[in-house]
Amino acid sequence: MIDSRPDRILLTGFEPFGGDERNPSWPAARDAAARLRELGLDAVAERLPCAFAGSTEALERALAEHRPGIVIACGLAGGRAQVAVERVAVNLQDARIPDNTGHQPAGRPVDDAGPAAYFSSLQVKRTVAALRAARIPAELSLSAGSFVCNHVFYEVMRRAETGAAPAGGAVHTAGFIHVPWDEQAPRRGPDAEPWPTLPAAELSRALVIAAQEAARPGPGVPDLDVPDGALH
Repeated sequence: MIDSRPDRILLTGFEPFGGDERNPSWPAARDAAARLRELGLDAVAERLPCAFAGSTEALERALAEHRPGIVIACGLAGGRAQVAVERVAVNLQDARIPDNTGHQPAGRPVDDAGPAAYFSSLQVKRTVAALRAARIPAELSLSAGSFVCNHVFYEVMRRAETGAAPAGGAVHTAGFIHVPWDEQAPRRGPDAEPWPTLPAAELSRALVIAAQEAARPGPGVPDLDVPDGALH
């Protein structure tokens, strides 16, 4: 059995979905983990399937293998123009399109016995402020949707909040970050506006900064006590 590693950072991204050939969340997570290791931090990355049940199983395997203390999951939010640090995971599966296995739940809970929502344990305002200080467009978000991104966010937070990680593991800090398309965004219809994008290097840099912020605070360090509109 691998001992729990409270300083180990697990970053996750997703496989492509919805007919797209790629998903920028995975290269962002993979490249960020590599950069974090170069900076001397213990970081690993895993790609999750874009499937409700399959993502839970893959998350369990990743937690069992790596025993991370910090988990930052990442997903694509096509149409957004900024990196979005999510605040709330809701206990809801309501899929606009089928997942990659054809499953399309409507109005179902992630966990029948779970609370309505979990809050991210990342210092979300400090993270947004750090991203903006690095000149990366960033925002706080109150909705991770109700597709597989939110499902994984909820499952990660459930394990962080309840200690439901595999035996020997102990996730103490977790959250979710949505990224926009990178410069390899697919073409839209002839009458549609192009997808908002950020360079792939900026997406991975954003995850590096978020992970550094998650690893930096000591016990009891509060998040910034300022309203969203006062963040710089």
